[in-house]
Amino acid sequence: MDWNSLKVFLAIVRQGSLAGAAKDLGVNHSTVFRRLNSLEQALGGRLFERFTHGYQLTATGEEILDLACKISDEFNELERRVLGKDVEPRGTVKLTAPNNIAYHFLPRYLAEFSLRYPEIRIELLVSNLAFNMSNRQADIAVRATLKPPEHLVGRKLRDISWSVYGSVAYTEHSPLPLCLDDLADHRLIGGNGNMIDLPAFSWLEKNYSQQIHVRCDDLVAMSYFAEAGQGLAFLPNDQQRSGLRRLFTFDPGELSKLWLLTHPDLRNVERIKLVMRFLAQNFAEDKRL
Repeated sequence: MDWNSLKVFLAIVRQGSLAGAAKDLGVNHSTVFRRLNSLEQALGGRLFERFTHGYQLTATGEEILDLACKISDEFNELERRVLGKDVEPRGTVKLTAPNNIAYHFLPRYLAEFSLRYPEIRIELLVSNLAFNMSNRQADIAVRATLKPPEHLVGRKLRDISWSVYGSVAYTEHSPLPLCLDDLADHRLIGGNGNMIDLPAFSWLEKNYSQQIHVRCDDLVAMSYFAEAGQGLAFLPNDQQRSGLRRLFTFDPGELSKLWLLTHPDLRNVERIKLVMRFLAQNFAEDKRL
């Protein structure tokens, strides 16, 4: 049985469609279609029911799913162990980071890194989702979290404080406040979705919910709403840029903790060590944080 066909099978299970599996694997749609047909012919049965809303496992597909996952885990462990013996500063490193870090910090850092290590190629995955680092969807993750996953290793890069931000556009409607006690007279931007659980937005809901005029579930979007004059925003200080004005520190909020993480089996791979060491130094020295 072709291992690549099993990878296609698992990708379709994860994504629910051929197009999603093709994107996940970085191949074209016809390749996924061909490998799925080949696997079904080899096994003598259909693995998926084809519906307009996506692909669902048949009884046969359900039977082989557990086995396919076990085979995948074995191949991934083998690959990580082989990679763990890699001592040459060359090859590809898959790096994932949330959008603001990816937009405003990493381009400058990685441009300098590429000059120093031209044989190490970086693939950047812009997301704040939890990537599976066991099967090398990503090799290194930059994450803002109070508690990183226990199965990963790495280091805390730094603490990031929060502040209240406004903009010149906002002053067309009202003067900017000087402290938290002034917020009762101002329009505020609140969180929604998972954002509502962050300390800053929980505090905002408790104390000034009536002043919230617009909500966002993304910090970068929130910063642009503030820049456009929609209201004042509570943001971690990595969000500051020329279009925003930092008004005062938000003392009741917890500090954000920025982490650099990888899988234990990959921490001694030379190219991954070099990327992690370089990023840690740049984040530590960046005065914007």
